Amino acid sequence: MAFASDESASPWSSTRLAALNAQFEPHGPKAILNWATHTFGEDLAQGTGFGPSGIVIMHMLADLRPGTTVFYLDTDLLFPETYKLCDDLDERLDVDVTRVHGGLSLDEQAEQEGEELWNRNPNRCCFLRKVKPLRNFLDDRRAWITGVRRDQSERRADTDILSWEGQYGVFKINPLANWTQKEVWKYLFEHDLPYNPKHDQGYPSLGCVPCTEPVDQADGYSREGRWGDRDKTECGLHTSPGDEDGAHAAES
Repeated sequence: MAFASDESASPWSSTRLAALNAQFEPHGPKAILNWATHTFGEDLAQGTGFGPSGIVIMHMLADLRPGTTVFYLDTDLLFPETYKLCDDLDERLDVDVTRVHGGLSLDEQAEQEGEELWNRNPNRCCFLRKVKPLRNFLDDRRAWITGVRRDQSERRADTDILSWEGQYGVFKINPLANWTQKEVWKYLFEHDLPYNPKHDQGYPSLGCVPCTEPVDQADGYSREGRWGDRDKTECGLHTSPGDEDGAHAAES
């Protein structure tokens, strides 16, 4: 399913999407994922940066549909702890952990865009190293699972469990949309699942090394510590072209 303006309309009606969201709202994430795996089969993939929510979903998918594709966007700038966690989860859980890379090395990016693009134009850097690779990867998929939750930020407060993402041409499924941070960590501890040790070092949210810093007295998930003192709070994966942080996603 190619990214194109004439494919921006959902193949399902807004009435059907609203009905499914109402149906899903009182149910837990495992019931939602069970529906998703049966509805989309091999055309379903989970995207994760190996945050706590993503790990919870990975664990549920490994039980519901072993071998499900779980992909991560390798920007070449992730924390060493993130790469290690990826390897640990790949070994432990019965899912197909897949590396997605845009094909542009950091040296090539520097030649084309100048040194340290993330400092001068972080939106452009996120587009090249995250949004564009994601768009390409989802090109032949029908559904994309994410760990977005409503309690993560004001921007995410109205997140639907199921929506149509016209810019990628896929259904987006957020099975933990109505879960709280407390519920996520409770699940992690109950199932003895590993998590990124940087969370215990003041990092509430982890992205790329040059764009992520610790936060004093950090308490749970927040977008603080990402992109320093800039107004930017999202990398563009979960925003539409034209949004404050997602405008770059319309670039070619």
